[in-house]
Amino acid sequence: MPDEAGRRHPLKTFRNYLIGGLLVWIPIMVTVWVLRFVARILDQSLVLLPHAWRPETLVGTYVPGVGVILSLLLLFLTGLLVKNLFGGRIVGSLESLVRRIPVIGPVYGGAKSFSETVLTDTGRSFKQVVMVEFPRKGVYSIGFITAHDLEEAQAKTAQKVTGVFVPTTPNPTTGFLVLFPDDEIVILDMTVDEAFKMLFTLGVVVPTWRAPTPDGRLAPQQAEP
Repeated sequence: MPDEAGRRHPLKTFRNYLIGGLLVWIPIMVTVWVLRFVARILDQSLVLLPHAWRPETLVGTYVPGVGVILSLLLLFLTGLLVKNLFGGRIVGSLESLVRRIPVIGPVYGGAKSFSETVLTDTGRSFKQVVMVEFPRKGVYSIGFITAHDLEEAQAKTAQKVTGVFVPTTPNPTTGFLVLFPDDEIVILDMTVDEAFKMLFTLGVVVPTWRAPTPDGRLAPQQAEP
């Protein structure tokens, strides 16, 4: 509290300045860390180049970002090839061959199905945010619906169940796949992006709830200050 002269204690002022600095630098450092992490992964594409063509050979030192450019170019050219009718047939034939290889085939097939489901609009997985009682009753976790058509599980449990991926935080790439009865799943209005933002920030950043209007639509989202 301010002292008799109306001034704050020097330690509290110093603390407020530190917090103000952290609020500026923490998002910057986290963003830089994520970008560097992604860049290091994309830089692995340099192994596709002959050793004599790699930046460390040509200029004598590692050049960050070259692998990112190469990866983006490779992805673009691959997409261009797949979208071409002739190229699509070639890729389809190669995929069919890979799927027949023991061990490798099932792994590739699972990764292919996951990619198509998550990255395209054809699937319903990871398109709906839910709240479920996990890891025990009375405790709720944020999750994403992954599958509805679980015929064997539904037949053996005699109830309609839905697959829900419950991610860990702050690393939502790991988590638990849990089958919940439909009546135990609470559908949330928040978007997938909002849910991931909440997970990345350990629940500090909570999306503003837009209560549904009488016609069932969500109220317009207010612009962030």
